Amino acid sequence: MDPQMFCQSCTMPIDNINDRGTEKDGSKSSEYCKYCYQNGAFINPDMTMEQMKSFLAAQMPKMNIQADIIEKSLNILPYLKRWQKVKA
Repeated sequence: MDPQMFCQSCTMPIDNINDRGTEKDGSKSSEYCKYCYQNGAFINPDMTMEQMKSFLAAQMPKMNIQADIIEKSLNILPYLKRWQKVKA
């Protein structure tokens, strides 16, 4: 089954509630993963979209993610909620 929910910062699938970040009240985020968002804030608040692209391009191959999925993820970044306000 294909993932239905994706982190609105990095594109990581967050269908599994354990992969989701947390809000200030400790509840699970419905928008962001645990690697991007904790306690109601981004872990790296000053990260630019270009820095995120570079990070994902380096990390995703190490996780044996297929090249076409990596390309799709990188192309989707500008449309995610986190990057709508500020373009890199």
